Parts: sequence; C-alpha cells; structure tokens
Amino acid sequence: MDFNFSIYTSLTLESLELPPSNVFPAFIFGTLTYCAILVFNMTVLLTIALNRKLHKPMYVLLFNLPISDMVGASAFFPQLVSSILSQNRSITYSACFVQALLVHLCGTGAILTLSAMAYDRYIAICCPLKYNTLMSPNNLLKIIIMIWILDFTLIGSLLALNYRKEICSTKIVDIFCNNPSLMKLVCGDTKLNNYYGLFLTAFFEGLSLLIVVFTYIQILITVVVKRQSDAKSKAIQTCGTHLIVFLCFQFTAVFAFIAHRIDAASPSLRRAFGASAIIFPPIINPLIYGLKTKEVRQTFIFFFHKTFFPTKQNKLSGMKMAKDSEDFNVALRFDRESTGGIFVT
Repeated sequence: MDFNFSIYTSLTLESLELPPSNVFPAFIFGTLTYCAILVFNMTVLLTIALNRKLHKPMYVLLFNLPISDMVGASAFFPQLVSSILSQNRSITYSACFVQALLVHLCGTGAILTLSAMAYDRYIAICCPLKYNTLMSPNNLLKIIIMIWILDFTLIGSLLALNYRKEICSTKIVDIFCNNPSLMKLVCGDTKLNNYYGLFLTAFFEGLSLLIVVFTYIQILITVVVKRQSDAKSKAIQTCGTHLIVFLCFQFTAVFAFIAHRIDAASPSLRRAFGASAIIFPPIINPLIYGLKTKEVRQTFIFFFHKTFFPTKQNKLSGMKMAKDSEDFNVALRFDRESTGGIFVT
C-alpha cells in the first residue's frame, strides 16, 4: 500500500507494551537516566574545559566523546519519555529522520573518537619520543576534523538514500528511528541501501576494532617488556576495562542493526540490544574514560571543593595544598615516565 509522502507524514513506533501501572515509574526512570547522562557528561566536559592542564591531546580527544553521548541521548530520551507519558508512539517522518541521523552520527562519532584515543595512547607509550611530533596541535586538529568529516559524509549519504522516497508503510519496527527501520518503509528495491549500510557497518566497526585491539596489544607488550610491575598492573587494568566496554558496545550495536536484516531474529532481543547501545555508553563512557582518569578526577574534586566549600578550600590553600600539589606532581612525573602519562587511575 502506497502512502502520500510528506515530511509531516505520521509514523508509528513499536509499542513499549507498558501496563498502565508502570507508565509513571518508567517515565521517572527514563527522565532520571537522561538527567544522569547529562550530569556525568557535562562534568567531564567542564572539567576538561576549565583546567588548562588538561588541554592535552588525550583530553582534547576525550572532549569529543561526551558531546557525542549527550547529543545521541538527547535524540533518544526526550521523545521516549514524552511518548511514555502520553502513551502516544506516533512521530512525524521528519522528526524520525532527524532522530535516526543523530543516533547514527553520534554512535559512529563515539566509535571513531575511541579509536583516536587508542591511537593517542599507543603513540604515548610505544613511541614516546615521537609523541610531541605525531600529536602536535596541528595533527590533533586534523584527526578531529577527519573524524567528523568522515562521520557526517558517510552517515549523511547513508540516510540520504532513504529520504524523500515513496513509503509503503508507516510502521517503524523498532522503539526508536534508525536507518534499517526507515529502509523498511521504502517502496521498491532497497538493495543499494542495504548493501551500503552493511558496508558502512563493516567499515566503521572493523576499522575501529582493528585499531583498538592492535594498539592495546602493542601497549601491553611494551609495558611487559619494560618489566615495571606497577605500570604493568595499571596497563592491564586500564586496557582490560576499556577493551571490555568497547567490545560490549561494538557487539550490541552490530547485533541491533544486523538483526533488522535477519528475519529469524527475535524482535524483543533486537529492541533490547538497540536500546542498550544508546542507553549504556553515555552512562559508562564518562565514568570509564573520564572520571576514572586520575588527572580528570582530581581536577573535578578540586573544583567541587572550591565551588561548594570555599572557606575550607581557603584554609587548605597553605601548607597542605602545597604538599598535595608536590605529591601529585611527583606521582604524575613517575606515571608519565613509566607509562607515557596514560594509565593514571
């Protein structure tokens, strides 16, 4: 059945199947989750922005991650919680297209940013003498620009293949809008859309996985060869944590979008993995990649005490603050010498 296409055409997202008694608790939980994501990521953003000591390549790259997470969460949560409260799962085609575009842009942007951060760690630890040259301000700017140009170009062209085509259905087979669900609305042959989507999935996921796994293996080899037990334990802990989080995100995202192309895939499982790929990374990323890093954490604690306990901060600004600063600089110098300044947790 063909429908008269318009950007204002009303589409219907899959039902959340919430019983009436769970509507309000689900609304509160969704709202609090969204607020927590904003607070966690804004904390990392402001901590990096307000401290000039953190204006280094690693943290400049990290600065891009909370931006991706917040934009992606903002594309998903407001529409979700409003539909929960109103019990209305309708959405206009234009709003659905924008949501799908932002979800894909931010997901891909986060993956590319994590890959760039892994490369930065690799250079800092495995090639420390070349670090200032390879990660100079100009090269850092080129990396960031390349990430977002690649992201906007490839993802924009992917979504453009589905835009303004005749649709034969108004049913979105997911709880949020994405490229596979939009592609299923299109009348006629969608082989080009399908193959291009699979190519981009393989390209981004494969490229990022290759970079992260290769760099972390090289980092572990370098640290083990140096035979520094303290640096070795920190490297294993940090690499292991980062790699597990990264692989979990990769798996959920890939399964969620590949499942759209497998008829035998469980719709409930597909929805669960799709929601997980959007909900969990914006919560976990600022904790694992941000506040767990010693320099970011100490800067945040310092600003927190300075803002909310100014009197106490003034009292501590004498001998104790000088001693803490000296101890921190000694510890930081040791960590930089032993691990390239990356595994400071």
